[in-house]
Amino acid sequence: MNKESLKKLLIQSLSGFFSLALAILFFFVLQRFEELRQSLHWLLWVLTPFLYGGAMAYLLKTPCAFLERQFQAALPEKYKKRANVLGVVAVLIISALVIYLLLSMVLPEMWESIVALAVAVPPKAEEFTQWVLSHLEGNEMLQNYVNNAFASLESWLKNWATTDLLPTVQNMMGGAFTVASSVLTAMKNIVLGLIICVYLLLSRKRFAKHGRAVIYALFKPARAEALLREVSFIDTTFVGFFGGKILDSAIVGLICYVFCMIMTFAAGFQNAVLISVIIGVTNVIPYFGPFIGAAPAALLILISSPRNCLIFLVFIVILQQFDGNVLGPKLLAGSVGLTGFWVLFAITLFQGLFGFVGILVGVPVFAVIYDLVRRAIVSGLRRHGKLDVLE
Repeated sequence: MNKESLKKLLIQSLSGFFSLALAILFFFVLQRFEELRQSLHWLLWVLTPFLYGGAMAYLLKTPCAFLERQFQAALPEKYKKRANVLGVVAVLIISALVIYLLLSMVLPEMWESIVALAVAVPPKAEEFTQWVLSHLEGNEMLQNYVNNAFASLESWLKNWATTDLLPTVQNMMGGAFTVASSVLTAMKNIVLGLIICVYLLLSRKRFAKHGRAVIYALFKPARAEALLREVSFIDTTFVGFFGGKILDSAIVGLICYVFCMIMTFAAGFQNAVLISVIIGVTNVIPYFGPFIGAAPAALLILISSPRNCLIFLVFIVILQQFDGNVLGPKLLAGSVGLTGFWVLFAITLFQGLFGFVGILVGVPVFAVIYDLVRRAIVSGLRRHGKLDVLE
């Protein structure tokens, strides 16, 4: 047997061995799927502070790099090495101030709105009942039907309060230790995550250099450079999407606040800050965000004035059309490159797989997968001389 035949036989043997090994591994995963899922859940629970810290560091690395460049340009030569530390400190202070301002504006209004809802709902419900009955005078059958419907609703609410709500509150009070333990665990994870975030921001250049060294050590130069280009593309997609989406949501919230303030003087709008924050924050969620935010905001306005609620809903429709067709595409141009169909598909798929986190990251993740598949198809068509199929 010559050398070429031996080499071919060795390749076939290795291919068969690895195929068999993968089949056995796949069978093992299927057999032990529940145990593996629990192990993965436990691992994620242990690494929660690192996940928090990594997410915070990734969101802050772009403004941190910007501030570092500003400090490097402004500081004397002998202090330029401290620009990184100053950039990290500055971005943390700015982030803390933004969070504090938002909470200081939103929490008082939220409490006032909850109190107002608790006070206003019973008389408003009674007014609505009388209004319906007044318009049904002369039609005894419909009046009886409406009375029975409201009586059934009232009975259901009382039954729900005694059989579901009260036991739930009692269980929560009885499980105060469990609730306190969960709160303390969450606070611990946030504090540790913040410490990890600071460390990652301070050492981000060192980690990037070590990552490049590992890739070049494991792969040939051409393959390593191609892999680094893919990593750079993924980073650009995520930063462009989240940065553009946050800016887009801030502008939408500001426009909503200006409108609410105008309507406060013109028509007695209430809770302008709370409504604007709700609209701005939920707008971060692609596609479904405007509808999620409009519902509680419209309910707040409906309690005081149905007419104002209708005006607000018309404004929201106009605002979301402007955001979806003008503002959003301008700010997110080139960051995802997906049509509306694929955005909806990505959100639906990743929401089903990962819940709320999937809604937030589904679009950029799918954009990366979509681009990889697109480039693979283009490469295949070019290899077979069929690029004209895309024309």
